[in-house]
Amino acid sequence: MAYIESAVVVYLRNLYYPEGFRFPLAFIPAEIYAIELGRELGTLVMIFTASWISGRDRWERFLHFCFLFGIWDLFYYFWLKLFLGWPESLLTWDVLFLIPIPWLAPILAPVLVSVALVGGSVYLLRLRRHGVAIRFSRATWTAVIAAGLLVIGSFLWNFPAAAGGRVPARFPWLLFGSAFAAGGVVFLVSVKRLLRGGGERRKNGMD
Repeated sequence: MAYIESAVVVYLRNLYYPEGFRFPLAFIPAEIYAIELGRELGTLVMIFTASWISGRDRWERFLHFCFLFGIWDLFYYFWLKLFLGWPESLLTWDVLFLIPIPWLAPILAPVLVSVALVGGSVYLLRLRRHGVAIRFSRATWTAVIAAGLLVIGSFLWNFPAAAGGRVPARFPWLLFGSAFAAGGVVFLVSVKRLLRGGGERRKNGMD
């Protein structure tokens, strides 16, 4: 899936950025933009379907989705580097996503998120295989979701500049870093509580 995604981006860049991708963003006809939205949605459907088929319950499907999403994103940049020699560095800016509006950030930010998704999902899957019941409180879910929304907010921060045909001035690293770190701390504290509780030897669905 990552190969296919990166191959399509190679074609789009040859069409709209023949001298190499850079800001300000090139104008893309509405019908092509709509097709791109559909393609991204289709990718999410594929990842969701693979997760649903491979998982035995809600928790396993959720963790498989997080794992596959992270792997897909990391290998997407791997293939682009192989095909185009791009990005030049982890601080190179990119358009990350288009739904519902373009997400913009230096590549380091989504790479950190993807590594966290892969690492966190693999660790929780290992705990489950050792008989530890994964059960998080509503407070934990609220905190993690809030942190995730703030991370997404950092990706949307520069949309007005891009929509106005301008080059993004700066990325809100303080917002991203604070939200990312807070989400990580909540995750680690919650897992520690699971282990401290002795890890009930039964498996439960998500709370």
